Amino acid sequence: MLDSKDISRVVKEIRSKLNLSQEELAAKLGVSFATVNRWENEKITPRGKAKDAILKLIEESGLDQDSLENAVNTGADHQKRRRKLSKDDVLSTKSMEQMLWSAACSIRGEKDAPKFKDYILPLVFIKRLSDVFEDEIERLAETYGDKETALTIIEADHQLVRFYIPAEARWPVVSGREKFNCPEDRKPKTLGEQLTMTVRTIAKANPSLTGVIDIVDYNETRSGEREISDTALSGVIETLSDPRYRLGLYDVEPDFLGRAYEYLLRKFAESQGQSAGEFFTPTEVGWLMAYILRPRQGEEVYDFACGSAGLLIKCELALQEREIKIQRPLKLYGQELTGSSYAIARMNMVVHDMEGEIVRGNSMTNPKFKDSDSSLKKFDIVVANPMWNQPFDQAVYENDPFDRFESQGGVTTGKADWAWLQHAAASLSAHGRAAIVLDTGAVTRGSGSKSEDREKKIRQWFVERDWIEGVILLPDNLFYNTTAAGIIVFFNKVKSQARQGKIILVNAGREFKKGRPKNYIPDENIRKIANAYIKGEDVEKFVKVITTAEAAENDFNLSPSRYVDVNAGESYRPIPEILAELGVLEKKAKAINADLDVIFNKLGTQVGGESL
Repeated sequence: MLDSKDISRVVKEIRSKLNLSQEELAAKLGVSFATVNRWENEKITPRGKAKDAILKLIEESGLDQDSLENAVNTGADHQKRRRKLSKDDVLSTKSMEQMLWSAACSIRGEKDAPKFKDYILPLVFIKRLSDVFEDEIERLAETYGDKETALTIIEADHQLVRFYIPAEARWPVVSGREKFNCPEDRKPKTLGEQLTMTVRTIAKANPSLTGVIDIVDYNETRSGEREISDTALSGVIETLSDPRYRLGLYDVEPDFLGRAYEYLLRKFAESQGQSAGEFFTPTEVGWLMAYILRPRQGEEVYDFACGSAGLLIKCELALQEREIKIQRPLKLYGQELTGSSYAIARMNMVVHDMEGEIVRGNSMTNPKFKDSDSSLKKFDIVVANPMWNQPFDQAVYENDPFDRFESQGGVTTGKADWAWLQHAAASLSAHGRAAIVLDTGAVTRGSGSKSEDREKKIRQWFVERDWIEGVILLPDNLFYNTTAAGIIVFFNKVKSQARQGKIILVNAGREFKKGRPKNYIPDENIRKIANAYIKGEDVEKFVKVITTAEAAENDFNLSPSRYVDVNAGESYRPIPEILAELGVLEKKAKAINADLDVIFNKLGTQVGGESL
């Protein structure tokens, strides 16, 4: 039953029969709320201990498996029975995208809308916080008897809710659906001023949100003109206030904000081309990295170019999928240069309630996570998608106080791809592992050339130390700043005995579906690639496991396409077979001609001759 495609309805039916919310079921099973949510949205299926826990709950609760399955299969009315806080279905991806795009288009015309994501996302975040706050009030009202009593108790003790939203900052007030008697000396003169006051009020009541949502001035003017008019802001608020777009505990998936950010980044990248694409790592690439790295409880994970923190969060979500109970969550650390991405990364961490620290700065010239002035902090896992082929001044490498380059293969040339890999290696513990997304040229440049090449020399250094565990070639046209394929380079400082002296090369160039404007890797293909890599065995036209000696024989070219040819080779039929077939066809032709002669003779005409 739990292996069926109806797992979503099975879990919903269990909750219905036991009258449990997603949170309550998660607590009974010893899993996270996110895990139950993903079961019900058919993102994952229960496995291992989680599956056993569900079966045990069914047995202990006296639920009959046959009747439970029959109820699911016949679409019983109980399927839709849920607690009043929840909705029948979470906000779909399509609906979320429509909401965000409508909001963006309310600010400016479609052509310019994407660049205003930095104004939209804090409002989406406020809407999410406000809707969750309402859900928490409803939950406490069940305990204390009514909503008014629950509110009074919350006002006295803000610790009862995760984020306390002051009355004047709650969405019904923001949207104008409820009135708030603001003192005359503090009454906002414009909607922009009201929104700015709202974000600052929420940040003041919740110090952890300071510097996260209060960095935008919605009343900003330049050259005497408002950056965004009240009319445009009102359009965004009306879009977000649509009842279809509620963002409470049971209305959206736990990673909603990250997906919203990624969607707007993607739309921004489509509009602006290469100016924005470098900030966006396709979601499926992040999942692939997380599934292969298989983070373990309590590990420390670092992303030195973290963007919206999507790669870090997917590592934690992948752990939640695999483990029935998370006693020691991952500790997540990220550094990001861009101010807007840094703010969204912190929002993303807050929404997911994940442990860690996000800092701002350039990780190449000023890494913030250090054990001392001359030593970087060491992590269990490093994940990153740095800007490809990024140029740095040579002095950055030659005068490095952390000795990331000279001692690890030497100083690179103009392109920073291997410098980033050297930074990742210097940030790994003695047993650490890493996955870094780069341009395909990073694993080929210099190979086959008679002249000395610094990048090849660094590759050789890493291969000879047996730190490179594998390379995956991704499909073309996934990334928004280029149509070129990327690669993922995997490090492992302590390979298993079976993998020592070997490098796993996966050519995943065909594992995609066409999309507009970009291709994408379907979920089943993500699993296929990850499983093949983890298994680490040769698969024709897909996986090739080479030795470090073979890598040396090929001048340290580590491109999967060199070793795994996915193209169908030309095939030739034997000439005698073709001649025999022609002979058979000639005999058939003669027989047909003879039959035609008979027919035409009967009609008084001779084939090939004159009329009689």
